[in-house]
Amino acid sequence: MERAPTETAEDESVRVWMVERTYARDEQNVVVTYATPDGERFVRKHRNRRVLLDPVTAALDVSPDRLEAVEETERRQRYAAEAARMADRRDPDDEV
Repeated sequence: MERAPTETAEDESVRVWMVERTYARDEQNVVVTYATPDGERFVRKHRNRRVLLDPVTAALDVSPDRLEAVEETERRQRYAAEAARMADRRDPDDEV
């Protein structure tokens, strides 16, 4: 399918939903994992809790080239279930 002349690279973004939040041992660093609704791909954001300038939102729109494949079947299923739960209960820009 050809791209319409008015479409931009921004139109090619993929919506991912927060599926996991992990705290480091020192509890000052946080890793937030977002996944596609099918659980097949994910992206992680590393955050310092002391410098949370941007809120952690229920969903993000990211460039497809930032996404990594989820290798393990169990993790894919868990990510898909959690992404569905988050999408059902939250608006994409809700802070979580």
